[in-house]
Amino acid sequence: MEVPRLDHHMSSPSSPCEDVIKNLSLEAIQLCDRDGNKSQDSGIAEMEELPVPHNIKISNITCDSFKISWDMDSKSKERITHYFIDLNKKENKNSNKFKHKDVPTKLVAKAVPLPMTVRGHWFLSPRTEYTVAVQTASKQVDGDYMVSEWSEIIEFCTGDYSKVHLTQLLEKAEVIAGRMLKFSVFYRNQHKEYFDYIREQHGSALQPSVKDNSGSHGSPISGKLEGIFFSCNTEFNTGKPPQDSPYGRYRFEIAAEKLFNPNTNLYFGDFYCMYTAYHYVILVLAPAGSPGDEFCKQRLPQLNLQDNKFLICTEEDGAMIYHHAQDVILEVIYTDPVDLSLGTVAEIRGHQLMSLSTANAKKDPSCKTCNISVGR
Repeated sequence: MEVPRLDHHMSSPSSPCEDVIKNLSLEAIQLCDRDGNKSQDSGIAEMEELPVPHNIKISNITCDSFKISWDMDSKSKERITHYFIDLNKKENKNSNKFKHKDVPTKLVAKAVPLPMTVRGHWFLSPRTEYTVAVQTASKQVDGDYMVSEWSEIIEFCTGDYSKVHLTQLLEKAEVIAGRMLKFSVFYRNQHKEYFDYIREQHGSALQPSVKDNSGSHGSPISGKLEGIFFSCNTEFNTGKPPQDSPYGRYRFEIAAEKLFNPNTNLYFGDFYCMYTAYHYVILVLAPAGSPGDEFCKQRLPQLNLQDNKFLICTEEDGAMIYHHAQDVILEVIYTDPVDLSLGTVAEIRGHQLMSLSTANAKKDPSCKTCNISVGR
């Protein structure tokens, strides 16, 4: 069930609820029989305290929903008409100051069998820590509530985007991908010191590293998937990689077929922008059966190597031909080590355009082109 926001009747666990029963008539507090004696099974008994929830359990956590249940004493349990839930984002010094502001998170729901599902993208964001506390409540005839004390406060963290959410992002990215341009190499730019380090410390093999937190906040690959970033975009007028780069003046180039062939699987990873007109699509190339392939298979939509809107390889006259989407910037993650001997390293002539760097870049949550209706 979807839980709507609570109205002004709700109090916070940090400030005790007061005056929740207002102007009750004498009959509501003390019922008498026709001889003037108080009834033994109504009246004062009706005013007994409501049970306080305890032993709260959170389960079935997704990026925008969770199930909640708790234990409570059976005494007066039948009088409960509603549950009040106080849901708050846990304080984080490093929170994204550009992220959309939190809306009120005081929730009310009719008393239903537990566990109860709480769902709502307008107050739940993926990969976010929350605190939650619960009250039981009994709605009175005048519309006010009698409430229990608050439960203990517990913490939990929401999950990543599921394949369903990523498929929605994929479909949005397909709309703007544009026509396909031919390319022949993947490339990776870094500083000279980086390549010197690779030769000296790793036997000339580029090593996968954990992806940073750039892109969508709910992306299941951020902070988890290990890989090596490559580019493949080309200049429209030359058909070759651009001479400028935000990452360094030295470039490793490798023939496309070394990384992208029938023995690799291709996955869609993310779609985002950084408060600019440019949009980025993250793709993952994983050798079939590799640890990276198993990771992606469980979490990401898989793309057909020969038929998708972003990156394809086809065979013509016995040779592999490669194309990339023109209107998005592709960031390709390869999940296995890559030896420098498979390609070449050379200095480029262009400038280092730091403004185009996507390192730990935060996604624009207001962009209608690349956002879906779950937490950003």
